[in-house]
Amino acid sequence: MLDHLQLSPMKAQNAKSKNLALLQKKFKEIHLNQLFAEDSARFQHFSVEYDQIVLDFSKQRIDQNILNELVEFAQNQNLTEWIKRLFSLEQINYTEQRAAMHWALRLPDSEQYFSEINRDVHEQLERMYALVAKIHAGQYRGATGEVIQDVVNIGVGGSDLGPLMVTHALSDFKVATAKPLGIHFVSTMDGSQLSDLLHQLRPETTLFIISSKSFGTIDTLSNAQTVRQWLEKTLGTDTRVLKNHFIGISTKPEKMTEWGIASDKQLLLWDWVGGRYSLWSCIGLPIALTIGVEGFKQLLAGAYAIDQHFQTASFAQNIPILMGVLGAWNNNFLDIQTHAVLPYDGRLKYFASYLQQLEMESNGKSIQRNGEKVDSATCPIVWGEVGPNAQHAFYQLLHQGTHAVSCDFIAPVQRYNSNQFTYAENADALVEQHHLALSNCLAQSRLLAFGNQALSVDELGDLPAYKQYQGNQPSSTILLKELNPYNLGMLIATYEHKVFVQSVLWNINPFDQWGVEKGKEIANQLLPILNREQDDLSGFDASTKGLLKILLGKTDG
Repeated sequence: MLDHLQLSPMKAQNAKSKNLALLQKKFKEIHLNQLFAEDSARFQHFSVEYDQIVLDFSKQRIDQNILNELVEFAQNQNLTEWIKRLFSLEQINYTEQRAAMHWALRLPDSEQYFSEINRDVHEQLERMYALVAKIHAGQYRGATGEVIQDVVNIGVGGSDLGPLMVTHALSDFKVATAKPLGIHFVSTMDGSQLSDLLHQLRPETTLFIISSKSFGTIDTLSNAQTVRQWLEKTLGTDTRVLKNHFIGISTKPEKMTEWGIASDKQLLLWDWVGGRYSLWSCIGLPIALTIGVEGFKQLLAGAYAIDQHFQTASFAQNIPILMGVLGAWNNNFLDIQTHAVLPYDGRLKYFASYLQQLEMESNGKSIQRNGEKVDSATCPIVWGEVGPNAQHAFYQLLHQGTHAVSCDFIAPVQRYNSNQFTYAENADALVEQHHLALSNCLAQSRLLAFGNQALSVDELGDLPAYKQYQGNQPSSTILLKELNPYNLGMLIATYEHKVFVQSVLWNINPFDQWGVEKGKEIANQLLPILNREQDDLSGFDASTKGLLKILLGKTDG
């Protein structure tokens, strides 16, 4: 069955690519202005609403024929079967002989179909919830008996980007605690973040979370060893220091124990959880500490809602599938190799960075499942910034540059409503500011799409060339009813499944990341030389030798 599903989609892909290529040639000179002029109900025809999320893809450079062909292309790639395989126990990550079951992390505890796995997941979540409750109540104390007031998450990649992004995005939903609780993040291996942070914290009241799936990541363990020395310098080497000031999250309990983390402070992961998909697990402890247990459950519930939508909605009404096929159309047929993510809400500051890992680590591949090299482009370069800031940085390139760029605009419909007590005194002024952000969001996507036609008649006049806009840059707009835990869960899971859809279209495995591993191995060859434990440079290229000599203070002759 595996061989059949690896080989047959490629035959279908070649056939369907020809149909789409013919449409692309016919479509090449058509402008979005013409598409909107031909269809006054274009928004209704090319937008989908599900639960708390709306996808408007009417500004994508497609018509109904192209959309039909893209949907049929996905069907011919056996996407329905691949979705079933994803939501199963199968080792769909075949290069690492693992399942990819991040969706199991958000199953309701009442789910019976995967009862054993679900029981294991909820056992760990309940242990995490108990720790959260204890910390929030001011009952978790350090080695000297003082209440913990700062928590530092030490991780990298998915163990950092996911919790950091969500914690910042849901800052409005921070729960009240017995004493104010600070949540901090450390990821860089050079120690710069840690050095700055430790000057602000007290050892007696600081708790560290060591998040590492393998508990062998050098970046994370190096930072962990530094904070261990920092704690012991002040508090001594009593066993209570390690017991009371460290929580570990990993698939390797034996490694956590060897490092010194107490068994009751260990939270477990599973091999079937990829790092970039792990925020739904106990890796999300900083999230739960910020928004509380009920908030974290709402985050999971939102993701679960999209899991159900992805499995049951028709392809033409399925938001992740539509986002996936539209991205492939832009990438493979319109030759748009770069994609900008532009949230119009400052709380989504880290969302583009999060998606960079999710998309490019997943689909930045060039070998198909059958071992052959791909015959078309795969993942585009993903980048972005909070929209209002980006307008003053790179929108010049989007509007008048030479690069074709596709964009996702993201915004909440409501913010600063009077029910949020934090904003009650300034609610009206802040609502006006939110409307200012929304007006810019709509204006920018409008100008990107329609160019000069978006200008007023008075503006058009006799415009010099440098004041004109070509437009025809495709974009989608995603609206959330509100940026809350449930809706953010929906948004993240939508992008997760979009990535999976595209992996099926490109016939690649989105769940391994061998390109990440090799650089780390080479670094391990260089480290002993920089530490002056070895001095043989003969195995390196001329550039690396020259740079090593400078770093070591050596001179020729």
